[in-house]
Amino acid sequence: MPSRGVAATLAGPPTARCADAVKGKVTSFDIAHMAGVSQPTVSRALRDSPLVNAETRKRVKAIAQQLNYQVDKNASNLRTQHAGTLALLLFEDANCDESLINPFFHAMLASITRACGARGYDLLVSFQQMARDWHAEYEDAKKADGLILLGYGDYETYRQKLDQLVAQGTHFVRWGAVQADQPGVSIGSDNASGGEQATRHLIEQGRRRIAFLGDASPHYPEFEARHRGYARALKAAGLPCPKRLRVDALSSEADGIAATRTLLERGEPFDALFAASDLIALGAVQALSEQGLRVPEDVAVAGFDDIPMARLAQPTLTTVAQDTRGAGELLVATLIELIHGRPAASQALPTRLMVRRSCGAAAE
Repeated sequence: MPSRGVAATLAGPPTARCADAVKGKVTSFDIAHMAGVSQPTVSRALRDSPLVNAETRKRVKAIAQQLNYQVDKNASNLRTQHAGTLALLLFEDANCDESLINPFFHAMLASITRACGARGYDLLVSFQQMARDWHAEYEDAKKADGLILLGYGDYETYRQKLDQLVAQGTHFVRWGAVQADQPGVSIGSDNASGGEQATRHLIEQGRRRIAFLGDASPHYPEFEARHRGYARALKAAGLPCPKRLRVDALSSEADGIAATRTLLERGEPFDALFAASDLIALGAVQALSEQGLRVPEDVAVAGFDDIPMARLAQPTLTTVAQDTRGAGELLVATLIELIHGRPAASQALPTRLMVRRSCGAAAE
C-alpha cells in the first residue's frame, strides 16, 4: 500500500499540495524539499542572490508564499552579528609540492595570524579547491565576518568568483595584483618595480642578454607586471628584449626546469635569467647545472618572492623580497575597515632586492 506521506500529497493542486504536505511550523528545509533544491539554495533564493537562477528563485518564493513561510528575524539577526572571526582561504596550487601550497604563503599565514591576534580577532584557516563553490558556501555559513583570499591561480577563472562575492555583498580582501578594473579590494606588491630592480641589478653585473621565465599574461597579472618591469629596465639600458628569450612558466620548480630546457633548445645566447618566482628560478638553476652551465659564472639568475629556500640554495639566490609582515597587517586592517562599513582602498607595497651569490655578488 503506498505511503500517505509527502509523496502522496503531491498529486493535488500546488497550494493544496504544500498545505497538506507540511504540518506544524514551516522551515526552509520544508521549502527545499518541495522545490527539489538544497536548503542553502532556498536561503539564497529568498535573499534574491544572483547565485540562484531566476526560475529557481521564482519557484522557491511561490512555495514559500503558499506555505505562509516567515523568516525567523531573531535567527537572521544572530547571523548578521559580528562573529569576531576572520576567515583565511588558501587555495590549492597543483604546481607546487605535495602540500599544494606555494611556500611564499607560509610567511604570509604567520603575519596574518599575528595581525588578527593583535586586533582581537580569531582566524579561521580553510584550505579550498578552486573547483568548489567556496564563495557560496561562505555566504550561507556565516562562520566569519569577512574573507582573506590567498593563492588563486589563473586570475581569469578566479575573477568570476570575485564578481559573485561583490554581488552578494561579502566582505573580502585578497592578496594579488592591484588593477584598475578589479572586483573588490586587493593588497599586493609593486611587482613592476620589483621586476625592474632585479633586471637592473643583472645589467649592473655586466649581463646583456637577459631571459625571462614566467607566464606574463592577464591570466597571471603579477607575472605580467614583473615582466613589464623587466622590459622597462632593458629599454632604459638600451638592451634588446627578444621574444625568443621569454618562456612561459607557472610557479614551480618543475616548470622552471622545463622552461629553461626550452630556452636552451632554442639556441638563443643568454648570460642571465630573471624568473618570475623563486620556485621557477630554483628549477632553472637545476636545469642549467644539468647542462654543465655554472651559476653565476655562465648564467646569472634572479628570482622573486624571497622564500626560505632562496637563502638555502647553492648558490644562494638573488631575489626580490615582498613585505609579508606588512602585507599581513594591511590585509587584516583593510578587511576590518570593510566589515565596519568604512572605505578601504587597494594598495601596492614596495619590494626590496636581496642580493646573493646567484648573480655573482658576494653580498648576503
